[in-house]
Amino acid sequence: MSTPTHFLSPFISQPLKTPKTLALIFNPKSSQFYIPQINPKLIHSETKPIRRSPRKRSFGRRSVIKKTLSQEQVVFTAPISDQPEVGIIGGGMAGLMCALDLEKKGIRSTVFDTGMHGLGGRMGTRFVEPQRYVFDHAAQFFTVSDLRYAELVNGWIEKGLVQQWKGIVGEIEAGGQFSPLPDSPTRYIGVNGMRPLADSILSETKMVEVVRPCWISAIEPFNGMWHLSENGKPRGKFDAIVIAHNGKCANRLLATSGLPLIAKQMKRLDLSSIWALLAAFEDPLPLTFPFEGAFVKGVDALSWMANNSAKLSSTQGGPHCWTFFSTAAFGKQNKVPQENIPNVTAERVTTQMLEGVEIALGLSKGSLKKPTYTRVQLWGAALPNNTPGAPCIFDPQGRTGICGDWLLGSSLENAALSGMSMACHIADYFQSGGTNPEGYAIGLENEYHWIRGNDIGQFPGLEV
Repeated sequence: MSTPTHFLSPFISQPLKTPKTLALIFNPKSSQFYIPQINPKLIHSETKPIRRSPRKRSFGRRSVIKKTLSQEQVVFTAPISDQPEVGIIGGGMAGLMCALDLEKKGIRSTVFDTGMHGLGGRMGTRFVEPQRYVFDHAAQFFTVSDLRYAELVNGWIEKGLVQQWKGIVGEIEAGGQFSPLPDSPTRYIGVNGMRPLADSILSETKMVEVVRPCWISAIEPFNGMWHLSENGKPRGKFDAIVIAHNGKCANRLLATSGLPLIAKQMKRLDLSSIWALLAAFEDPLPLTFPFEGAFVKGVDALSWMANNSAKLSSTQGGPHCWTFFSTAAFGKQNKVPQENIPNVTAERVTTQMLEGVEIALGLSKGSLKKPTYTRVQLWGAALPNNTPGAPCIFDPQGRTGICGDWLLGSSLENAALSGMSMACHIADYFQSGGTNPEGYAIGLENEYHWIRGNDIGQFPGLEV
């Protein structure tokens, strides 16, 4: 695809406007959309951002694509501040590591996260009181293959935040046949769950502000800065911003942002949907082999099961808190708005996944004892099915970047490495003074390729 030619002057910082007749073209051979070459017009930088009425916005898939590909391109030419600040939207592993490494380079940042109970995104842990149930309901464990990540993990181990998961993990076939996996590569877990690990990552920082729960609903360029807001409430202005989340919320945010190249890459992402079922039982499950975690094979509704109580040593003598994950196919078949799951859907998914547990364990239908507690959650944007293979994406003209596991693959390690790479790239760009923006563009034109992995993600070094 040809990159649009931008004509700059010192009096113009943003935005560049593309023709109203811009077309979306589909290439059947590559199954990709692309944009024909355009000749943008110049818009004076002092023009205030136009605030459109939310009632006029439509964010259906076709609407988002149309808005994404016909929007103006923001071009900043104003000098970078002597003490630049970065706004990071998303407090998962990638966003947290980006903030942490920006501080190491002397750059302030603010992390905006939607978490009601804590940071972490898909590093979620649910604590249920007063029963004292504990469930890791997203990332289950992680492995290490990169030396940079290994150094980070060793630091967490020294602080008592991470430990090896020494329990038996393997594969279970429908009918109950279990095969343990090798102990190598080492499997790691958060000592008290994944969310406490996420909450601790920025606990000792002095140049990072965390704002949560916060849903950034608009990003607008004005006077050489990005202005962020939450439903009309100003949330600060920044020299650069990082989008550290994905899915429909990110697509909506970018649809009228003035970042068509960033938005285009985000729209190419294909994500799976996964149901998580949390269930507490009074008695141990009738296992043929005493495992703590298992990749489930041959069961339509189930891809993973793990005993949180054993893994986290959170209870002795009961209750027994299990996390069950669906297959991606089951998630797709039963997908609903994750913010408002109908009761009938929640009940059906719970029933079918518990039946899947019976099939996996080789139990007769209806013989599994009823759990004392259940809760289902749909991860509507769970894991990437494709990736551009870039450690991060950065639009230097719009001073905006993207980081996340999906840029390299679906693992915590890749999320961390992406955040670290994003921080390094932004720091280098700031150091340059922004005088040669084209030299700092990365990932804007990368083609996507499909990736392989388990329904619950990739674990570098682990073959399942």
